[in-house]
Amino acid sequence: MIECFPLTPDRWPDLERLFGPIGACAGCWCMSWRVPRRVFEKQKGDANRAAFHQVVQDGPPPGVLAYDQGQPVGWCSIAPRETFPHLANSRILAPVDDQPVWSITCLFVLKGHRRKGVSRALIEAAASFARDQGARIVEAYPTEASKKQTDVFVWTGLASAFLKAGFHEVARRSPTRPIMRC
Repeated sequence: MIECFPLTPDRWPDLERLFGPIGACAGCWCMSWRVPRRVFEKQKGDANRAAFHQVVQDGPPPGVLAYDQGQPVGWCSIAPRETFPHLANSRILAPVDDQPVWSITCLFVLKGHRRKGVSRALIEAAASFARDQGARIVEAYPTEASKKQTDVFVWTGLASAFLKAGFHEVARRSPTRPIMRC
């Protein structure tokens, strides 16, 4: 059974174990949406790790971790949209309206645990966490590919997992990138 918990400072070692020495997706450490592209590229790797560690230390929790039998197997980033300045520069993911939203920007599931419902559990836990923090709308920017994608290229999640978790499409400015809300 998958259990999910907010990423608090005491759970940081679990995230490090999950992401491994290079930080999940080639040194990202879940900083891609949080800083301008040039800053992200400059601090890829250990500097991104240190920057994200500081985000966790400063609080509030920047997302939720999934566990299977006590072992970390997945991660979902969620925070108010304004936490992610990279979204502000996206034509495809521009705001749908002027409503305040919390954004799910990243999903990472450990190889061997993929296609087993971990993403859905993370999405549901992230939405619940956001509601507990006062969010009325949770938004996501998944991929909806017309062909099978390599796992690394679906780090924003798959639209099908969000549909199963109760999200619905509210906008689409690209054939493969719906904006979904719950």
